[in-house]
Amino acid sequence: MSKHLSKEELQSDPLIENYNKAVGYFNENKTTILAIMISVIVVVGAFMGYNFYSDKQEGQAQQLLATAEGYYSDGDYEKALHGDEFELTYGFLAISNDFSGTEAGNLAIYYAAVSSYKLGNIEDALTYLSRYNAPDGILGVGPINFHAKLLLANGSTEKAAETFVQAANWEVNESTTPANLYSAAEAYYKAGNTAKAQEITDQIMEEYPTSSVVIETEKLQGLLAVAQ
Repeated sequence: MSKHLSKEELQSDPLIENYNKAVGYFNENKTTILAIMISVIVVVGAFMGYNFYSDKQEGQAQQLLATAEGYYSDGDYEKALHGDEFELTYGFLAISNDFSGTEAGNLAIYYAAVSSYKLGNIEDALTYLSRYNAPDGILGVGPINFHAKLLLANGSTEKAAETFVQAANWEVNESTTPANLYSAAEAYYKAGNTAKAQEITDQIMEEYPTSSVVIETEKLQGLLAVAQ
């Protein structure tokens, strides 16, 4: 037969005691607990809503980007940049502005910089590049190198040299690193900063003695020896 517990035994049971304590705590702090629960629900809901919205934005931006890329591939950089008002298509600028939080929007601003350069507008290209977030790894080296070349073409030689160094260090390897270091040294030399140019050429010879820019580096070192 099962044992019937007395009222005193029931009240002393650990599980029941804990349950009673929990109920009592909830009743005493009901308003605070409910407020916390509602806050959690709101935060989770907002997060899920934001993810849904972001995915939708990314998909839409990718579709619009494909059309602008078509203009770019055809060499129609004006349409690629500004779109076509008759065909009601977006250009890279509109995509980068309206979808700035997406990967497609970020890529569009880089395309806008290249398109502007193709149209001969270096200042605009530099302005657009200032908004571009270069990707990590080797894929980011090219855009940073392009930025440095634009600065060089714009007469900002010292800034170009610094940006070439940034490209060299973005993804250190045996190919793009020494090439960008040489470009940096050459730019520093043109800017009259022979000490920095010497430092970088020495780095190339010490760290990348078999690179494809060694001969050019040796020639630059000869020029530096004459200048000093």
